[in-house]
Amino acid sequence: MYVSETKLKVRYVETDQMGIVHHSNYYAWFEVGRGDFIQKLGMSYSDMEKKGIMMPLVETYCKYHEGAKYEDDIVIQTFVEELSPIKVIFNYNVIREVDSKVLAKGKTTQTFINKDFKIINLKKNHNDLWEKLQQLK
Repeated sequence: MYVSETKLKVRYVETDQMGIVHHSNYYAWFEVGRGDFIQKLGMSYSDMEKKGIMMPLVETYCKYHEGAKYEDDIVIQTFVEELSPIKVIFNYNVIREVDSKVLAKGKTTQTFINKDFKIINLKKNHNDLWEKLQQLK
């Protein structure tokens, strides 16, 4: 199984009055990790869109274990839990780099659609991308 690792430093703007990262920012970090994962396939998300493939979220989840704090160096691990021709489930681990503590675990489910917002079968319609994803799960 392929695991993409994306490093970030917590910015002040991402923290709340308690001095910890606001929970909504984890979903933005998942998106950063997912974009990096796709980039490592040899294309960007905008390249996928140019081919007529979009991946809207249909479900999200996050379990928070400990809050990240301002200036923490974190690693977002992104990997595929499940892949079918019509959807992909990504998993995420948010890890504080200094002590390898898992701060949060998350998941997003996305479907493959075309520009008309119709679900597509990636294996049938874009076999090149399907094959790349198959190699990484």
